[in-house]
Amino acid sequence: MVLEKWKKWSQLPCGKALFSFFVGQFAPYTGSIGGKVKELAPGYAIVTLRERRRVRNHLKSVHAVALMNLAEMASGLAMLSGLKSNIRGIVTSFHIEYLRKARGFLTARAWCEIPIVVGKTPAQVPVEIMNSQGEIVARATATWLLDLKQ
Repeated sequence: MVLEKWKKWSQLPCGKALFSFFVGQFAPYTGSIGGKVKELAPGYAIVTLRERRRVRNHLKSVHAVALMNLAEMASGLAMLSGLKSNIRGIVTSFHIEYLRKARGFLTARAWCEIPIVVGKTPAQVPVEIMNSQGEIVARATATWLLDLKQ
């Protein structure tokens, strides 16, 4: 369902921005950082974040939790875009490593294999967040628990 909406909306003028807005409406905390979905395919997502005051910390860089939120958004879109509509998922653990101060325009890239779900199935989604110079500022891994909807 996520991928179908992306394919439809991303072709429209301002469609990627509207899709990103509605992701934020569906998951309000995720929407609080203002991430923008740039690419989406089954098991793959690219989401960007522009540094601005609302996501900064006292060190004038992007706050650690904003980076975590960006990584979780990318991981969720990558995973959910490849699942059938009868499957649901929830993050059960999340690990993030901060490698350098995050400043400016950031890009999160998530990728994963979409597993076959026949019961409770764990799946990991790695994410890298890069600055505009191509330097990795953070690496994360989200562990999703997938299951058939009841």
